[in-house]
Amino acid sequence: MADPKGFLTEDREVARTRPVAERVRDWNEVHVPGSLLPIISKQASRCMDCGIPFCHNGCPLGNLIPEWNDYAYRDDWQAASERLHATNNFPEFTGRLCPAPCESACVLGINQQPVTIKNVEVTIVDKAWAAGDVTPQPPERLSGKTVAVIGSGPAGLAAAQQLTRAGHTVAVYERADRIGGLLRYGIPEFKMEKRHINRRIEQMRAEGTKFRTEVEIGRDIDAAKLRKRYDAVVIAAGATTSRDLAVPGRDLKGVHFAMEYLPMANKVQEGDLTVSPITAEGKHVVVIGGGDTGADCVGTAHRQGAASVTQLEIMPRPGEERNEGQPWPTFPMLYKVTSAHEEGGERVYSVSTTHFEGDEDGNVQWLHLVEVEFAGGKLTQKPGTERRIPAQLVTLAMGFTGTDVQNGLVEQFGLELDARGNIARDADYATNVPGVFVAGDAGRGQSLIVWAIAEGRSAARGVDRHLTGTSTLPAPVRPTDRSLTV
Repeated sequence: MADPKGFLTEDREVARTRPVAERVRDWNEVHVPGSLLPIISKQASRCMDCGIPFCHNGCPLGNLIPEWNDYAYRDDWQAASERLHATNNFPEFTGRLCPAPCESACVLGINQQPVTIKNVEVTIVDKAWAAGDVTPQPPERLSGKTVAVIGSGPAGLAAAQQLTRAGHTVAVYERADRIGGLLRYGIPEFKMEKRHINRRIEQMRAEGTKFRTEVEIGRDIDAAKLRKRYDAVVIAAGATTSRDLAVPGRDLKGVHFAMEYLPMANKVQEGDLTVSPITAEGKHVVVIGGGDTGADCVGTAHRQGAASVTQLEIMPRPGEERNEGQPWPTFPMLYKVTSAHEEGGERVYSVSTTHFEGDEDGNVQWLHLVEVEFAGGKLTQKPGTERRIPAQLVTLAMGFTGTDVQNGLVEQFGLELDARGNIARDADYATNVPGVFVAGDAGRGQSLIVWAIAEGRSAARGVDRHLTGTSTLPAPVRPTDRSLTV
């Protein structure tokens, strides 16, 4: 424990964001560059180095949080980076995108504001990159074994990097034109600039990982050919099937899935497009879904110049304090104001969409909704609360229902699904097909980036053991625990 009184003398302080009027005019990350450096040592000093660090339980990766907090307090950034990377392949991703269940489990959070674990994490890794401490780690020798990884999101990349470092020859297959999965095209630039992905890809290339873009397994290459070519396969294709809204008017022009809308905005930032073919400019925008993807749509619409932005959520507004059903150290469902919400718009809770109304050309113009409440254990509409709001662009951000089975991947491999529609696997992440493993949302269902990386690492260990009979890769923290899924 670096400073025994740190949690008593220092208040919680987080990264500052740029003024709204400034940041909505660009797509750069919202935080003030360098704003953490003057405060991060003091923030790290608030860590109590608990005898039982519940932050470990809150983090699916098992990050050694008290250890790198101590190094950060002492300004030993190289040591801090080593401990951080010991459990997390991509802390610059999680430090920007993870909702930080570790902070919800922080012991200090019982009666004070928790340690700013996420801010300490991202500072450590950003300083490591700036100092040149993040370097390629190629294997000392090759095993002669080959592995194909399907999907280049956080689970696929983590599995690929671990397996490459174990000495296997790894090729990552991605159906999009760039590597990164939803990190690339689902996360807006203002939440994470894509340069962070690019430099990790270059590190992985230098280590020996191969990347194959614009190749869809199940369509461009069938499963039999892939299995014949490689000694093992890791399926990390994500849970990419969006939940739809079956109401009248769904087929009107201007109603899109969030994952149709967000990638186009990112392609503009990549330089592929001058203007997005799905733009909010001058339109009344309605986002259906109150989660992080919905917030991403809100922030994107602001930057595209929407006339108004309304976000709808079928559930009641969460409270600002833990309720009895979500005690410490569980991850509570609390009212959250993201940077996108700070930028404007309206949030409406306890409402359900009944239908869309369009003009004579088939363009959506209005969204009809009704207030709802829970009664008798089920959701019911409140009579007399129907109304309509203007909607010239609607994005559906209601989550995902499972991995994409339309391309034949599941059928061609002969994979079994579990009761939730995810690819079934055992404790070693092995499917019912010998030599085929699954990691991330494809096997777990929609979840957090930290779970994706943790599963990618754990699946890599299972593959390594399958190929060699043993494994020197780190053991998984909790290979089958779903209790902290958010």
